[in-house]
Amino acid sequence: MKAVPAVDAPGAGTAFPWDEALGAGLGLLHLAPAEFWAMTPQELAAALGFLLPKPGQTLSRPALDALMARFPDGHR
Repeated sequence: MKAVPAVDAPGAGTAFPWDEALGAGLGLLHLAPAEFWAMTPQELAAALGFLLPKPGQTLSRPALDALMARFPDGHR
């Protein structure tokens, strides 16, 4: 099921990501269907907030370069 916004609605043309929301709510959070459908999108986003990196926890470019040098991908 895809929600289609009204033409004059803010963000018109961008459908709600139902597949991702259902997968996260039912699969990752193990919510019962009734619990999932009772949540607002804001509540679901808050429940999934632990997946987002905290400020300062992202990898810097030098740290990424060091990891890439230490663990290089195999050449084909």
